[in-house]
Amino acid sequence: MLGTLYAQVALARRRIYRREGRQRWLQRPVVSVGNLRVGGTGKTPTVAHVARLLLDMGERPSILSRGYARPTVIDGVVVVSDGRRVRADLAASGDEPLMLARSVPGARVLVSADRYLAGRLAETHLAATVHLLDDGFQHLPLARGTDLVIVGLEDVADPRTLPMGRLREPLGSAAAAAALLVPDASDDQAAALAERLNVATAFRLMREAGAPMRLDLFGPSARVASRGPVYALAGVARPARFFEELQASGWTIVGTAPFPDHRRYTTGDLAALVAAARSAGATALITTEKDVMRLLSFRPLPLPLIWVPLDVRIEPAPAFRRWLSDRLVNERSAGRGAQA
Repeated sequence: MLGTLYAQVALARRRIYRREGRQRWLQRPVVSVGNLRVGGTGKTPTVAHVARLLLDMGERPSILSRGYARPTVIDGVVVVSDGRRVRADLAASGDEPLMLARSVPGARVLVSADRYLAGRLAETHLAATVHLLDDGFQHLPLARGTDLVIVGLEDVADPRTLPMGRLREPLGSAAAAAALLVPDASDDQAAALAERLNVATAFRLMREAGAPMRLDLFGPSARVASRGPVYALAGVARPARFFEELQASGWTIVGTAPFPDHRRYTTGDLAALVAAARSAGATALITTEKDVMRLLSFRPLPLPLIWVPLDVRIEPAPAFRRWLSDRLVNERSAGRGAQA
């Protein structure tokens, strides 16, 4: 009963924004990356991938984020990166915007509860030619020409909405998307899911563990050759999946420490982790790229800290690039987003 009520409210909210013209358009094209599920689908790494693709296409992308769970909420807009350098710390930006600013040089990264205001700043002061919304499918106040929605096969297997299930909106909401991104699926599975959800286009979202890096006190991180023994920690939506992926990649895991998503680590946390790691015979701690953003301030660490990024790609890559380019051309031709 509660799940049905939640789904009805979510659908009504979407209808109200569209019917009453509450959405505002920015002057540049807007591409949203979102999902239906609560957490853990790789939205932010997908935003990073699309931002790099846009940079390669000659665009000047801005990434607009709400900065969820940032310790210090500042009125207005926080410019995390102006496209040349990182200008904000973890407290003002939040872990995911800071991760994007550090991992996608050239992208403008802005944080604000009002993403229209952030987008206007990016257009007028940072010369942005296109905008990316991180976790934007449910952010209805800002209009966009292209919605990319991550929908997994597991979402279809358990389509219940909150609070009984894991979906923020019913599966039928995906019909508002321009394209589905289906994680770890075959072409046939992706196409079948798009047909079932009444979405014209689908691409495969391929996710894999990236090259492990060691966090150094100064300078860039160094690549890591050894695979353990290590003690794994993760403060993300689905820590168990990260631990499983490490083991599947050949890491020797001697202990694990799951934390809630966006955990604000303390000196006590770190002391307990180091003690547990040493007791288990670990030679290093290992964690996610997002967690590293929340551990930077503790350098130098008592034990080496290794982080493993989540690498994503959208396949077939040439087809997705053409499709995205055509979307931008069409939006600009329609009178929105004329490129400077």
